[in-house]
Parts: sequence; structure tokens; C-alpha cells
Amino acid sequence: MPHDCLYPIGDVARRTGLAVSAIRYYSDEGIVAPTGTTAAGHRLYDLHAIARFELIRTLRDLGTGLDEVRRLLGGETTLRTLLAEHLELVERQENELRARRAVLRALAGQDDPAARMVLMRELVSMSDEERERLIDDFWADVSTVVPDDFAARLAAMRPHLPEDPTATQLHAWIELAELVRDNDFRAAVRSYLHETFAVGPAAQMTATPVQEFIHSTSEPLMRQIFAAFRSGLPADSTHARELAARLAHDAAAAVGSPMTVELRERLAAGFLVAGELEQEALDDPEYDHAHSRYLALVAVINGTTHPDQDVDFAELSAWLSVALRTDQPGAEAADTRPVR
Repeated sequence: MPHDCLYPIGDVARRTGLAVSAIRYYSDEGIVAPTGTTAAGHRLYDLHAIARFELIRTLRDLGTGLDEVRRLLGGETTLRTLLAEHLELVERQENELRARRAVLRALAGQDDPAARMVLMRELVSMSDEERERLIDDFWADVSTVVPDDFAARLAAMRPHLPEDPTATQLHAWIELAELVRDNDFRAAVRSYLHETFAVGPAAQMTATPVQEFIHSTSEPLMRQIFAAFRSGLPADSTHARELAARLAHDAAAAVGSPMTVELRERLAAGFLVAGELEQEALDDPEYDHAHSRYLALVAVINGTTHPDQDVDFAELSAWLSVALRTDQPGAEAADTRPVR
């Protein structure tokens, strides 16, 4: 290779932004070997070596460890794999920094010195990173008992502390971390999710088409059903049966199945089982208290309210089951007409 294609270490330092000492170190470690030397023994590097130094600087700026750099340049891993690993790390650090910023904002915005001290004492009981990990671990743990698609939908419900939280939201965040670290509570949630969504007739409710139907297509109809249930309308009334028939028809369409008596019976059985399981959970005072508190804390943290949170889902499920199973004149026509 002609001499003018080789560059002394000072030129390499200027081109790459690395210190001369760093270039010598990487060379001495065998990570980027010199391409040649001058008569006086000074190291020289070609453009390929310079490119490797530039890559090293970029990776080091991203926080890549020297062993990982060595593995990459030695061919033991690929740049794509390495970047994917670091993307995951950066995203995790971003979440941790966002939570820390939220905490600092809440503390700075607290006007009452005594309240600020109470909040600070609660905060030092656990790091921001530990709270984030606890909540991540909780969702990863309890969602293993349900189908993957439904687990992904559950994960979307994970609470996130807002960028500018109130003191109330921060208190809720602290209490939530304490709640989800309780192993008995985790076991109760796993058992409830498994029995409610993973086995028996109720398992059909977790299918992706049905869930999309429940959370999007059927929303206007479900509002009508909630209103009818709240009003005390009997499950065997004409209006209740019409609403149930429309729900059955739309659910059948969502899964690409014709509306049949058998399908309607399966839906009725699924609602009944789900209602019974919900009632069993409600009959367990310890679980009911913890679960209710969990939902309340998540609502505070996310700043959301649920217009249907006053509905007893165990009773609603039983109500729908009765409405679906009650013979109604003209049911066939009701089941096949378009959604209004």
C-alpha cells in the first residue's frame, strides 16, 4: 500500500475525535492493530482502521463496554445485535430518567414543607428504578397465564407516572409499588386471570377478534347495555333480550361465524362462568380489597376515570347470560339484522 494512504496517529486522532492515548490503548489491546509503522517505529493506520476507530468512538459514546466492542470487531456478534441490545438499554434508562424527572417535579411543586418531607421519606424507601422494575415484573409475571395476544392487551394497561405528576399521583405510584411486590397478591391475580380468561368457555373471550370487538366495534352497544343494566331493567325484558341478541350477532360476525343457537348458548355460558369467577374473587375479602385498591391506584396514576366502574361485573355477566338464554319472539330476525 502506498505510504500516502497511511496516516500517523495524530491524524487519526483528529479524524476520529479520539485521544492519542485512547488510540494507542486500543492498538495495544489488539482491538485495532496498526496497518504499518514508519522507519522510526511510529504507528500508521489506513482508512479501514480509521473507520474501525470511528465505530469504536460511536459505540463508546453509547455506553458500550470494551468487551462488547471487542466481540463485535472480532466477529463474535453483529452490529445489528449490538445496537438492538443498546437500544433496549437506552429505552430502559429513558424510562428511569422520566420517572426520576416526574418525582423531582412533584417534589419541587409541593408548597407545604411538611408534606414535602413526608413524600421524600416515602420516596427513599425504594429507588425510582426499583419501582419501575417491580411494576414491569408484576405485569410480566401475571400475564404468563393468559394467551399471548391477550397478554399484550393487558400490558397496554400498565400504569406510567406522567411527566408532571401531582403529589396525589406520586403517592399512588409509591403505594402501587408496595402492593405489586406482595407475593400473595400476585398469586391471587394470576389465579384470577387464569380462571377467568384462559380456561373453559371464558377462554373464547380472549381471542383477538373478540377482544377487538369488545374494545372498539361494540363500544356504543356496550354503553347501551350498561345503561339498561344500571336502570334495573329485568334480564328477560324485551329490550334486554334485543340488546343481548345484537351483542351475540356482532360477536359472531367478529369471529366470522354464523349466528346459531349453539353459539348463543356458548356466549351465555361464557358470561355466566366469568360472572361466577368474578363473584368468587369478590367473596374473597383480602383479594377484593387489594384488587380494588390496585385498580383505584392505576386510575389515579394514569389520570383516568372509568364511567362503568360502578357496575358489578359479576351481576352484569349473569344478567347478560339470562338475556341471551331467554326465548324471545323474533330472535332469529334480531340476530341477523345489521348493527344499528
